[in-house]
Amino acid sequence: MKNSFLITFCIFSAVYGYGQPSSKLTHQTFLFVHGAWGGGWEYAKVDSILSAKGDIVFHPTLTGLGERVHLANADINLSTHITDIVNVIKFENLHDVILVGHSYGGMVISGVAEQIPDRIKQLIYLDAFVPNDGESIKIMNGAAWDERITPIIKNGFVSYPFGPTKPTPPTDVPQPLKTFTEPLEISNPLAKKIPTFYILMTKDGKSDFEQWGASRARARNWKIYTFEGGHYAMRDQPDKLVQLLKKCK
Repeated sequence: MKNSFLITFCIFSAVYGYGQPSSKLTHQTFLFVHGAWGGGWEYAKVDSILSAKGDIVFHPTLTGLGERVHLANADINLSTHITDIVNVIKFENLHDVILVGHSYGGMVISGVAEQIPDRIKQLIYLDAFVPNDGESIKIMNGAAWDERITPIIKNGFVSYPFGPTKPTPPTDVPQPLKTFTEPLEISNPLAKKIPTFYILMTKDGKSDFEQWGASRARARNWKIYTFEGGHYAMRDQPDKLVQLLKKCK
């Protein structure tokens, strides 16, 4: 009789979850937005690490980039890319999303937060632009735009500026110019209530995104983490990046 009770209890526990580790209840949903010239392919290693921990991971590619380069055209703008991510969240029926934007992706996640703040649990800016109302990448760059960007604009696209790209995919591809020139309207007070974090990549204590990102995060009283390494942490240091993402709480 006693053995029958134990067998019945074990079956009941297996079906209904009694005795399972509490970590089963803490899985998170991450959605990564890549930066300019890149693609969702950049997050393959990060995806593997997080998925192995039981987390749900999305890393869509923005229109006209990565494996969607065949859709590239000069009319693609920031609004196009914001809609890309909003639709992923809506059509995948995602809630409590940890939305991570890298570099230019900071512009995109800022726009997504404006439209559907109720779906977002956290915002994480990964060495990313933090726009004010009415700003674009072009406006934020100021005089540096004419010096750095204007010379590499061709037929409505901005060429990759950091040296030669790989000759075969996956690789960086030209960025539609209008994604850099369209200003972003920021006015939704609910977006400001989302817990937000900033990860600043540094090399020898210096960073290109202190001006465009970290200083603005500081002014907003966001929690800032410093990460020693290059701009593309998801490519070069995925394990360390995941560890830091998990600390953002």
